[in-house]
Amino acid sequence: MQTRPLGKTGLELPILSFGASSLGQEFRSVQLDEALQSVKVALDCGLNFIDTSPFYGRGMSEVMLGIALRGIPRDSYTLCTKLGRYDLGHFDFSAKRVAESVDVSLHRLGTDHLDIILCHDIEFVPMQQIVDVTIPALRKIQQSGKVRFIGFSGYPQKIFRFICDQIDVDCVLSYNQYTLQNTRFVDESVPYLKSKGVGVMNAGPFSARLLTNAPLPAWLKEPEAVKNAARQAAALCAKNGVDIAKLAVQFSCAHPDIATTVAGSANPNNIRNWAQWLSEPIDEQLLSDVLAIFAPVKNLGHVEGLPENN
Repeated sequence: MQTRPLGKTGLELPILSFGASSLGQEFRSVQLDEALQSVKVALDCGLNFIDTSPFYGRGMSEVMLGIALRGIPRDSYTLCTKLGRYDLGHFDFSAKRVAESVDVSLHRLGTDHLDIILCHDIEFVPMQQIVDVTIPALRKIQQSGKVRFIGFSGYPQKIFRFICDQIDVDCVLSYNQYTLQNTRFVDESVPYLKSKGVGVMNAGPFSARLLTNAPLPAWLKEPEAVKNAARQAAALCAKNGVDIAKLAVQFSCAHPDIATTVAGSANPNNIRNWAQWLSEPIDEQLLSDVLAIFAPVKNLGHVEGLPENN
């Protein structure tokens, strides 16, 4: 698996990483053996950067991941979790909860340190608190050795300049905004972040199943025109004997300024497929044709979090 540097951290991350949200049954019921096997297969395939959160499964993802990682040398993988979001509407970015959350995550994950911790979905709260309270609290914890690097994650592009104009962070994570249909992260934020020396991570190459052959979930927030274009693109790929998910993961992982792209599944076969696809060249003609289908709806998305943070 190819690797890229994460900003100025000194970390080298695989271009494709394992997202452990599925271990928390965020999207479907998961069998224990299947979940544990997914982690093993991810590591075997070179996806040795693992991303989770206490929000995923309301703690279940971290617990399952901690069990799956037992006995695996700690220096053989890089571990990222988050804090601040604990349920659909429960956010707490206070300094007290920051300290508690780090300790709880360490316990669940069975480790004495986190490589990266991110403030999770900061667009749902008044973001000045992240600058004034949360990141300073994390810097204190960083000095204790419990956390190596800190940052934040979210969906709207506005959040990156708002935070990074005021305070230094080590890395950030954007999701669903560098895909076949939506490249706002690279168009609007990545050059700015790169100029600041901030490590850049992407998640959601399949845009919440939009860019797969799976039935689109009822909770998918994208506009109907985007969904229709995605169905057309998937049909074109199928006509050419290609799974649109293959094109999606190849595209998202190809950008040289994005250190890693996080994709999640509790299905070991999916993970093996992703790794195999990345070893194969992208079909440039098919990519061009798919991008043409998405051109009328390019970069259309939705509002996430507080209106003023979008």
